Amino acid sequence: MNDETPICSAKGCRTAAVWVLAWNNPKLHTPERRKTWLACDEHREHLTQFLGMRGFLKDVVALAEWERRAAAGE
Repeated sequence: MNDETPICSAKGCRTAAVWVLAWNNPKLHTPERRKTWLACDEHREHLTQFLGMRGFLKDVVALAEWERRAAAGE
């Protein structure tokens, strides 16, 4: 892992991220806005449940796919 490696958003985790959890809070964000958390394999389910319980989770995508979409302008 280097300084450019995306890391998991879970508190205290320093593991490389492999998932992007796209979310928004409808009370604060416009419907098309997407905030992101990054997750390693170990924390993906926990972070997904945390956002899902609040109705914030919009999508879970592999980091490589998220980056491919961003590069393609999707």
